[in-house]
Amino acid sequence: MTAVSTTNVVSRGGQQPPIPLVDLRLQHRRVGADVHERLSAVMEECAFVLGADVSEFEKQFARFCGVAEVVGVGNGTDAIELALRGLGVGSGDEVILPANTFVATAEAVWRAGATPVLVDCDEYFLIDADHVVAKLSPRTRAVIGVHLFGQAAFIERIRDVVPPGVLIVEDAAQAQGARRHGARTGSLGDAAATSFYPGKNLGAYGDAGAVMTNSQATAEAIRRLRNHGGVAKYEHELLGVNSRLDSIQAAVLLIKLRLLDSWNAERSTAAALYEELLGHRADIVLPVVAPGNEHVWHLYVVRVPERDRVLQELIGLGIGAGIHYRRPVHRLPAFQHLDDRYEGFPRSERFAQEILSLPIFPGITPDQQVRVAESLTTVLDRR
Repeated sequence: MTAVSTTNVVSRGGQQPPIPLVDLRLQHRRVGADVHERLSAVMEECAFVLGADVSEFEKQFARFCGVAEVVGVGNGTDAIELALRGLGVGSGDEVILPANTFVATAEAVWRAGATPVLVDCDEYFLIDADHVVAKLSPRTRAVIGVHLFGQAAFIERIRDVVPPGVLIVEDAAQAQGARRHGARTGSLGDAAATSFYPGKNLGAYGDAGAVMTNSQATAEAIRRLRNHGGVAKYEHELLGVNSRLDSIQAAVLLIKLRLLDSWNAERSTAAALYEELLGHRADIVLPVVAPGNEHVWHLYVVRVPERDRVLQELIGLGIGAGIHYRRPVHRLPAFQHLDDRYEGFPRSERFAQEILSLPIFPGITPDQQVRVAESLTTVLDRR
């Protein structure tokens, strides 16, 4: 694309307000009236846990994802754990997942009683199917494909390289509405987990999550597991947990779900503008959409030299940049006890030193993006 000039944008007009990494206030202003009306109905009914709004959201989100079943749960970490447990993954099993993911992916494997086995990522930041092959063992029970930053992992490639019976679970928390070869995330594996943390493309007003699957048996197992092991009061068939999507969050999600595709389209427009603004810079590696993917740009992640310095100077200029994630899972103290199982992960290691998330959200203005681009180029030119 043709480079767009950003000269003197930061200095124009004097002091300017900060640009957040994600603007939840702007999002709330768009839906606040509708949310207030729906929440008033919830308050009137006093059906706060597993009420009618939960059932309705589960149906609508299943339709959106193109799956038979959705089970609402308390948060995204529980969703991964319960997806694994609902599929029968547990003690003695190994689960392969990428090293460059949020800690919750590995944490949920451990909580399910299985052992996390890490592999490196590819140039798209996604789990590398070739590396999965190298880590397969007789104990491998599942592979988690993490749909990172807004685009889908190559689930079909993973399925091609694993033996029959190895389950494929999607961590779809960062790719709500994304597609791979026309199919929505959440419908690609044996089960999928998502988070509705407020900053997600589809975010609640607190913690919330869901499991998606085409298996009625898996969905029924998860419905029991989320509710102390049973679906009837005081009837506990399994050793479960307390992880139920509440009606307040479901009501918010029902309102926002109507706008998710249009909000994702706004994110795509913003991503295209960033490419235009920054594509001429040799010292900025822009994100690339993998063939077959429809990206929804949960995050806009570039790679830059001297990342930590650049981040601090951007923050000083009022630009809400961030890092997702500063350390791969194998570098986290919580997982050092598995250090003897880890080998080198060159891409994950290198990317962790270079990645920088730029502000992107529905409603971000071109002027804001130009200011972000000007600030970034100014900081990089100080080397």
